[in-house]
Amino acid sequence: MAISEINALALLSQCRGDEIWSLEYARNAGVPEAWIELMVDRFESGFDRDTNKIYQAGTLVNQYEGIRDLDLAYQIGEHLGYDCSTIRMTVLDRRRQVHSIKQMIEED
Repeated sequence: MAISEINALALLSQCRGDEIWSLEYARNAGVPEAWIELMVDRFESGFDRDTNKIYQAGTLVNQYEGIRDLDLAYQIGEHLGYDCSTIRMTVLDRRRQVHSIKQMIEED
């Protein structure tokens, strides 16, 4: 899939690690359709902790179809030629994973 480095980095800058992008939002942001097809899933809220609950426009929802910005961050890192597997195995927090991907790219 052809996506420029500048566009990939612009997408990465929007990733936080704990959001699910709607398909419409992902397409409008410029996520390649092939990536959307690869990452799309239907997510269910977990009710054990607030961090596992899914909100849409401030309202709790049971299910939501979209792509996780965490998965997108990994896809971008790999697309740009970085090995992100160590981050996936050693960093537990989703936001910290995205931060680590961004940091790895910035430091190169």
